[in-house]
Amino acid sequence: MRSTFHPLSLDDFGISSDQGFLPHDPRESVPDCQPLNDLGHELPKLLSTRTVRPFIEKQHSLLPSIPRSWEEQDYRAAMRILSFAGHAYVWESPDHPAASLPPQLAQPWYEVAQRLGRPPVLSYASYALDNWRRLDPTRPIELDNIVLLQNFLGGLDEEWFVVVHIQIERQAGAGLAGLLQAINGAASDREPEVLMGLRALASSQTAMRDTLLRMQERCDPYVYYTRVRPYIHGWKNSPSLPDGLSYTGLSTYAGPQQFRGETGAQSSIVPSLDAGLGIRHSPDPLTVYLQEMRDYMPPLHRAFLQRLEQATDDLDRPLLAGYVQDRKSSRSELWAAYCDCVDLLAQFREIHIGYADSYIYRQHQSHVSNPTAVGTGGTPFMAYLQKHLDETKQATTD
Repeated sequence: MRSTFHPLSLDDFGISSDQGFLPHDPRESVPDCQPLNDLGHELPKLLSTRTVRPFIEKQHSLLPSIPRSWEEQDYRAAMRILSFAGHAYVWESPDHPAASLPPQLAQPWYEVAQRLGRPPVLSYASYALDNWRRLDPTRPIELDNIVLLQNFLGGLDEEWFVVVHIQIERQAGAGLAGLLQAINGAASDREPEVLMGLRALASSQTAMRDTLLRMQERCDPYVYYTRVRPYIHGWKNSPSLPDGLSYTGLSTYAGPQQFRGETGAQSSIVPSLDAGLGIRHSPDPLTVYLQEMRDYMPPLHRAFLQRLEQATDDLDRPLLAGYVQDRKSSRSELWAAYCDCVDLLAQFREIHIGYADSYIYRQHQSHVSNPTAVGTGGTPFMAYLQKHLDETKQATTD
């Protein structure tokens, strides 16, 4: 193996074995900014009465200035509220989406997004990673102990849809630690470490799969499509906002901007597993789209994916996959552990395809702003999801 390889550590990328890509418990409110906190609190009621736009337009300022005392968690809390408010403003009327944002919303949203290294649009980081609290602070992050800090309309289906993702993110933590243990072990030719890491990853993936299978317990496909999904669309490749969205008052933007909508494709879990396990996908529209999705991730998570992809051996193969494949015949236990991880990733993808079909593709499209043929990120998905599933399965059959 390459002598220049530097062992990978979750801590270097703001990731933990306990919580994965989730931060420590997110801030529930923004310090020293009552107008913004009030907006977040009232948003579900304003949206239900379709009065979000007049409420925001009559505000002199939602965030007059950013306090110097703010920490990253404060920026994340502000980004969460501003992102939900921005999407509620745009999409509160399905037939007449707003083509521009007022300056009192556009300017602080842009400034906070810049501090976080992400575009001013609702992304998975604000929708899920930074959007939860424990009912009992002394208990773990589990489905019966987490609720959302911010909703659009609220209700069981919206709540469940997101908290399922949050639990999966937490369960991924131990698996990511196992993945790095396996990669670091392969780099230093410590076979027991590789085997131990792969088994830890498989255990984590099993928990993630079982949680994903619970989605339909409390999130109905029809309710999701009609009451949850409409507000998470973006304004790139949008049939109802073909030119994008104007952020009024920003000299940085010369004209309307086009940003993708919130989507689980902005989670770093599956890209991390692809990169770490050496799953490669031949170019297609989805691979281009998934690469673009990294622009919407927190910068440290993007850096983590890049570092995983750079972990190669002397033959320029993915380090872990190359190590295991070289021992396919002589170390059957090691190969079996690797195959279990790849199979569990394939199972996860297959469950996701089933949900994409029932929750989106088979629904009756009632508004051009909520299309069934493309995802909330604005790209066709069904055929390419199946292709990526097939390529995952091929990793252990070639």
